[in-house]
Amino acid sequence: MTAACTREGDLLWTPSVTRVKNANLTHFMTWLRGRGRHFDSYGDLWQWSVDDQGGFWGALWEYFEVRYSGPYEKVLGAPAMPGADWFPGTQLNYAEHALRHEREGADGLVYSSERDAPRTLSWSDLGNQVRKLAMRLRSLGVGRGDRVIAYLPNSPEAVIAMLATASVGAIWASCGPDFGPRGVVDRFAQLQPKLAFFVDGYYYGGKTFDRRPEIHAILDALPSLQQIVLVRRLEPDSNLRITDHALFWEELLAGPEVPRELFHFERVPFAHPLWILFSSGTTGLPKPIIHSHGGMILEQIKALEFHLDLHPRERMLFFTTTGWMMWNFLVSALLVDGVPVLYDGNPTYPDPDILWSMVERTGASFFGASPTYVAMLEKARVAPKDRFDLSTLDSVLLAGSPVTASCMEWFYRNVKKDIWVHSGSGGTDLCTGIVGGVVIQPVYAGEIQGRQLGVAAYAFNDRGEAVFDEVGEMVITRPLPSMPVGFWNDADGSRYRESYFDQYPGVWRHGDFFKVNRRGGCFVLGRSDATLNRHGVRIGTAEVYRALIEVPEIEDALIVNLDLAGGAFFMPLFVKLGEGVTLDDGLRNKVNACMRKTYSARHIPDRIYEVPVIPYTSTGKKMEVPVRRVLMGVPAEKAASRATMADVNSLDWFVHFAEEQRDYQL
Repeated sequence: MTAACTREGDLLWTPSVTRVKNANLTHFMTWLRGRGRHFDSYGDLWQWSVDDQGGFWGALWEYFEVRYSGPYEKVLGAPAMPGADWFPGTQLNYAEHALRHEREGADGLVYSSERDAPRTLSWSDLGNQVRKLAMRLRSLGVGRGDRVIAYLPNSPEAVIAMLATASVGAIWASCGPDFGPRGVVDRFAQLQPKLAFFVDGYYYGGKTFDRRPEIHAILDALPSLQQIVLVRRLEPDSNLRITDHALFWEELLAGPEVPRELFHFERVPFAHPLWILFSSGTTGLPKPIIHSHGGMILEQIKALEFHLDLHPRERMLFFTTTGWMMWNFLVSALLVDGVPVLYDGNPTYPDPDILWSMVERTGASFFGASPTYVAMLEKARVAPKDRFDLSTLDSVLLAGSPVTASCMEWFYRNVKKDIWVHSGSGGTDLCTGIVGGVVIQPVYAGEIQGRQLGVAAYAFNDRGEAVFDEVGEMVITRPLPSMPVGFWNDADGSRYRESYFDQYPGVWRHGDFFKVNRRGGCFVLGRSDATLNRHGVRIGTAEVYRALIEVPEIEDALIVNLDLAGGAFFMPLFVKLGEGVTLDDGLRNKVNACMRKTYSARHIPDRIYEVPVIPYTSTGKKMEVPVRRVLMGVPAEKAASRATMADVNSLDWFVHFAEEQRDYQL
C-alpha cells in the first residue's frame, strides 16, 4: 500500500498471536478472570472500567501493588466532579514507587545530547543520587508543600531533582531553558517557590545559548527563593555562582552514599500535590495545574502498561523538553521499571534522522514523536530502515497534534512492516492519555485505537448528548484519579470550574473536537477553544498579547492556531496598527524578536497580517474561537451570532481572507 492510496480507515497492522499473548493487557485480563471477571474484548473491558469505577480502580490498586499506609476502606469517597475523593485515608509517595525497582546491575536511564554520545546511569547510581539530593533538600529546609522549580534541559539532573523533590513531599514545577524570562516568571512567580535549579546554558542546533543573563532577570522577579542550585553545562569548571548563596549541583551530591534502608520517603495523602504543570488559558496568567501523587501513580502506570505496552527493562525514547507533560510521562517509565531515554538538543541536528540513530544506539523498543516531526522526515525523504538497525524497535507513539492516515502509513513503508504504530491524545490538564493505543487490536489508518481504560470519554453535540460517527465536544463524564486537585492560588476553585465545567455542569469539557466511530475508534480533530497548540505545547493567547505590549506600533491583535493536514500548523497573527504605521519587515522582525525574547520561539507567529478591526463580542471578549472556525471553513453565520458582536461587520475581513487563501500554505 502506498501513501497515495492510503485512506482513513484502511487496515495497516494486525497484532500477531505472540504479540497479543505477551501484551500487558492480556495479562491483566487473565488476572481479572482469576477473580471472576471475564471479558471477551477490549470494548467489554473498557465498558466495565467506566461503569464500575470502584471495581476497576480498586483492581488496579491491587494489580499494581501500590505501596501505601493508612486505612483503605473504599476507592471513591465523593464521586462528583470536580472534587472526587480517591482512596481516602491512604498515604503514598510517587518517588518511592519509581525507586522501588532499584537494583544492582541494571540501567536506570539513558542520556544523550548534541555533544554527548549515549551513556547510562545505573539504577543504583540514580537511586543514590536521588537520596543524597533529598537529604540535602531537607537540610536546606525544603519539605512537604514547598515549591521547587527547575530551569533545566531534558537531562539526568532534571530527573534526579524531580524525584528528590517528590521524595520529601515538596512540589515540582519545571520548564526548559529555551523559555524567556517573562514566560518563566509568568509561571513560577505564582508559586512563590523556595528553591530553584538553574542551568547556565544549553546547546541547540550546534549553537551555544548562555542563559545567565536570563537567570538574573528571573531571580529579580522571584523574591521568595531562598536557595539556588546551579548546573554548570557551558562552563563546568567555572566558579561563578550567579549569586553569593548559590550552590553548585556537585556540592549537593558530595558526601557518602545514603543506603536505601536508612532513607525515609515522605508519604502524603493521595491528593497531595506532586507537580504543577502549566496550561495557558486565553486570558490571564498560565493556569498552574496541580497533579497529585496518587493520581499520577495510578494513571501513569495504567497508561504505560496497558496503552503503551511497556515492559520491564524496555527503553523508551520520546523527544520532549521539561516544559511539556510528555517529559513527566517519559520519566514515569521508571514506575513500571522501564528505562527512559533522554535526548537534549535539536531533533534534526546535525542530521534529520538523528533520533533514529538514537534508537539504534540505545536499543530503544519504544519511540515517540509528533506528527510534525514525521512530516519533516517525509519532506527530507528520510527512510530510517535503510540506514539503521531498528531490530529492537517494536512500537511507535504519535502525539502532540492530529494524526493523518498517511502519517501513520509512513512508518510501515519507511521504518518496519511489523510495528505497532499508534497515536494518542490527552494533555497537560490530565497529564495522561484520554484516548490511545490498544495493542491487542488492529491499527487503522488515521484512527486512534480506543478510549483508554477508566476514561468515560464521549463526543457531545450542541444539546449535550453523546453522539457517534459525528464530530462533537470531547467530554469526560466520570471522574479520573489524575484530574487536577485544583489550580494554585484558586482557593475557591472558581477558575478550575470555569476552565472545565462551565459548559456541562458535572462533566469535564476538554476543549478538543472529538469523534468516536461504532467500532470504538477515535479521532481528535484539534482545539475547540482558543488555546494555541504548538507541537503538543499549549500556549495561551494572553501570553502573546502581553508580549505585544512591548510593541507600541500595534494597537490591538488577535491570534489563532489552525491544525492542518499532515500534523502541520498555521498560526497567523492579525494586528490593527496605529495611525501612520506600516506593516513592513522591520515591524515583523520586531514582533518575532519580542516573542522569542519574552517567551519562546513557539510563540512566534507563522505570518502577520494587518486588519482594519479586531472582532469583539458585545461584552468585550476577543472573538478568537469564531475567527478560528471561519478560517477553518465554517460559514460565518454558524461560527458566531452577529447579534452578540460589538461590530457586526468585524468578521467580514476574515471571511474574505479564508476564501482567498484556503490552503494557508503561504
